[in-house]
Amino acid sequence: MTDTIHTGGCQCGAVRFRVRGALKDASICHCRMCQKAFGSYFAPLVSVRGTDFEWTRGAPKKFRSSNFVLRGFCGDCGTPLTYEAPDGMAIAAGAFDDPAAVPPAIQYGVEAKLGFFDHLHELPELSTLDDLDNAPFLEEIVSFQHPDHDTETWPEDKR
Repeated sequence: MTDTIHTGGCQCGAVRFRVRGALKDASICHCRMCQKAFGSYFAPLVSVRGTDFEWTRGAPKKFRSSNFVLRGFCGDCGTPLTYEAPDGMAIAAGAFDDPAAVPPAIQYGVEAKLGFFDHLHELPELSTLDDLDNAPFLEEIVSFQHPDHDTETWPEDKR
């Protein structure tokens, strides 16, 4: 039997990780601390308890957000990466190379959930290139972020 392997990392590629094993505890946390840590309405997190987890390139810098919790992030690009508490570590779901593989199963901190959150699906939707009238630069945008897979080196040599 082979272990499931998940990889991921920050936006700039300075920090990368690998997880071997089943990821079972994916969640969304709406608490105010998580909102601020992610600069978002919520924090999508995936527990890595019971797995074989390793940093494969670099390591996150840490911020102690409370007496019990450390938050890991890339010191170069600022990508939120970890939630570390006495009961284990969780990784930011969006930092996985395939975030669709780790859908949330529960929501925490709902006392701070923003009232409009449950109505986001009612908003009009546009794909990125559907908004070229308001943002014509999008047609020529070139991403400098790390690709969604491991690389030997980064940034890649473009010579």
